[in-house]
Amino acid sequence: MAQKYLTKERHDALVAELNELRTNGRGSVSERLRHAKDLGDLSENAEYQAAREEQSLLEQKIAQLEELLKTSSIIEEQPKGGTAVRLGSKVSLEKDGALVEYTIVGSNEADPFQDLISNESPLGRELLGKNQGETIRVQTPKGASKYTIVKIQ
Repeated sequence: MAQKYLTKERHDALVAELNELRTNGRGSVSERLRHAKDLGDLSENAEYQAAREEQSLLEQKIAQLEELLKTSSIIEEQPKGGTAVRLGSKVSLEKDGALVEYTIVGSNEADPFQDLISNESPLGRELLGKNQGETIRVQTPKGASKYTIVKIQ
């Protein structure tokens, strides 16, 4: 299994979500279960069955978040004057005369629409360890692309 990485911001957001689910989420489901039990026969009580299903999904989500937080490492900030691309780096690239910017993040945070690319993606893997001015070639499902590293932050 590949190492999982999270930015500090994403880690903090997941911790907050987990705390919310543990407190308010569980409280809400517990209240629904209590109300449904008050309605009578549990074997034919659709509201009770729905509340139990919601409880099961909530507990699965809590377990997933706990496991993710337990097995992930927080990406350290890029040191000032760092010259090589690493996790957490914001990289400006020149591709076909156009400038594009990406931030290298762990696979759990990747969102290409927000310019967050995974360290496990073809481009992310090629960029890691490279320096400003270097040119890389990346094979993707759409074919080969050439990028030149313009700036690393």
